[in-house]
Amino acid sequence: MRAVSDDPVRTVGDVGEVELIDLIAGHRSVDGTDTGVLVGPGDDAAVLAGGGPVVVSTDALVDGQHFRLDWSTPIQVGAKAIVANAADVMSMGGRVTGFVVSLTCPKDLGVDTLVGLRDGMRTAAARYGAQVVGGDLTAGSQLVIAVTAIGAMDSRSPVRLSTAREGDVLAVSGPLGASGAGLDLLLAGVTGFPTLVAAHCEPSPNLFLAAGATSAGVHAMTDVSDGLISELRTMARQSGCAMTVDPARVPVLPELAAAAAALHTDPLRWVLGGGEDHELLASFPAGAVPVGWTVIGTVEHRTGGPAVVVTGIDDVDLDAGWRTF
Repeated sequence: MRAVSDDPVRTVGDVGEVELIDLIAGHRSVDGTDTGVLVGPGDDAAVLAGGGPVVVSTDALVDGQHFRLDWSTPIQVGAKAIVANAADVMSMGGRVTGFVVSLTCPKDLGVDTLVGLRDGMRTAAARYGAQVVGGDLTAGSQLVIAVTAIGAMDSRSPVRLSTAREGDVLAVSGPLGASGAGLDLLLAGVTGFPTLVAAHCEPSPNLFLAAGATSAGVHAMTDVSDGLISELRTMARQSGCAMTVDPARVPVLPELAAAAAALHTDPLRWVLGGGEDHELLASFPAGAVPVGWTVIGTVEHRTGGPAVVVTGIDDVDLDAGWRTF
């Protein structure tokens, strides 16, 4: 039997803004380094060392829409917010140099939740050689975590979606469908698939394969945040090419088939339409795919017909994937 504590849970409303800001930003990052950070948290703005093109991306996670604190720990949520933004910078061929975080939180949010978010963000940022260098804190009716990732191109040219070329091969950096499966398992209350649930609560894509891709002469690259079909459709539209993918070649986690059986669904629904895996999708010149990538299809010139073709499936839902509205 768990003992009941007489100590009330401190909320952000109890503590106040000044102490909270010091709690979030008043300590050094988990790795203790200041590489590239000239001015960190505590001033009007952060200053990062630079000298070349800068890559910037932003994304927001909303409580109840992108995460639930009854499913995920605050540390997992904080890490997930960082990963989603790091993926956008690294898929452009950039190196992450810092993150800026704006938090909107209800006054009754526990301080321990805020500390967990901070720790998750710091640990994830350090994984990519960066820090959380600043941000903002404000009160609101709902917990919202808005992250801006800042990166450097280091003399590399940006890797764009529009530069996929006819004759390229399509490849991914890791397994797809796990996060979508994890979400459905959580919604259904089905247990026994911890790897899939973890993939949804705290994705850990192999984003470091982006560096090898740029060295290999990658033509186009993105991260699979909205689902494979959605990302292929965007790449097709931006490049003016058509995409053909073989679902049998897409890597998946071993648990996926059993989870689909448990939920009486087709695992391809997650592989093709599930989002938030944040693995990388890229087009390479044929014969130039680096180690660690899995070839799943081709880039073609096609006059008329669908922009995306899935081998063996005639009625592909081209609207599959995450939709905000």
